[in-house]
Amino acid sequence: MCGKMNNTDMLILFLITLCATIFFTWYVKRILLKARIADNPIVSEHRHKSGTPTMGGIAFLFTISLIIALYYQNTPILIVSFIMLAGGIVGLVDDLIGLKVKEVQKIVVNTSDEVITLGRLDVEPNEEVRVATPKAKAEVDDLLKEGKVEVIGEVPIKTEPEELEKIICQIVLGLFLALTGVITTIGGFELGILAIPVVVIAILGCINSVNLIDGMDGLAAGIVAIASAACCLYGYLFGPATIIPPFLILVALCLGFLVFNKHPAKIFMGDTGSFVLGTGYAAAVLVCDLPYFGVLALGVPIVSVIVSLMHRAHIIKLPVEPLHHTLNHYGMSETKIVYSYWAITAALCAIGILLKMYVF
Repeated sequence: MCGKMNNTDMLILFLITLCATIFFTWYVKRILLKARIADNPIVSEHRHKSGTPTMGGIAFLFTISLIIALYYQNTPILIVSFIMLAGGIVGLVDDLIGLKVKEVQKIVVNTSDEVITLGRLDVEPNEEVRVATPKAKAEVDDLLKEGKVEVIGEVPIKTEPEELEKIICQIVLGLFLALTGVITTIGGFELGILAIPVVVIAILGCINSVNLIDGMDGLAAGIVAIASAACCLYGYLFGPATIIPPFLILVALCLGFLVFNKHPAKIFMGDTGSFVLGTGYAAAVLVCDLPYFGVLALGVPIVSVIVSLMHRAHIIKLPVEPLHHTLNHYGMSETKIVYSYWAITAALCAIGILLKMYVF
């Protein structure tokens, strides 16, 4: 029971995870609705989603606990599940802190006939923006007096832990995985003591990539499902078969959640869910020693993080961050963005498999 499973065993694992996720997501959604724990989007294009229950990733925690109880003798499944559970707890703490409102920010519209500057943004006539930065807050009163903008609403901004606190928690998750001692090689290289920084960086990168991409109905769950399914196919085609079970769990988690999270979403996963998927995918890639294909399959979220970092470093300027919100801001529909991101992810996975078959 160290990781070997036949096809029937893997099918049972998939069905248990899928059915459990569907049930627990339905159950958690009911509880969240009764408790009125709901999302209040800060992006103007998504304000119609206010009232949709969030923190749906709690359902993942129930499912993963069930998997640990059933498959505790299977080392790869146990380790990946343990890291997902730990990641979900960290995300849950973030979500709980976020229930407290930090401040209320104004939403204004440019009522003039010219482009105006508000903070770092150039605002077109009739364009709505949120007054978020200190510079924008200092300028908005003058613009209101001049009659160039009008306040059309307000949006509560949730309290969030400091960035350093978040990073420390994510580093701890990486240390948990590194201290299991199962990750000694990666991509054909013996790591030795370097296993610790490699694992920590992988966990940090994956958590933040999945967390950033989780901003539209089914976007994060769909991308992780496609990437994980491709990793299962990679394991089936090129072996060893022990690659498949950890990624199979991720596929089932995502598909089960998509039953309620596809457009129009009836529940959002919150940081609880995105941390589960981020830590789980990173752990599966590391435990199964699938670094090159694993990174390629998650290329869309990784590029999205790079674009956001360039925006924050003032190399480029986005009207709304991250990139998928910018595309929506400029008129691309949410469903078109989600399907495009899914298609690009599938294409990257196909390229990776073809390269493995005919080049490497």
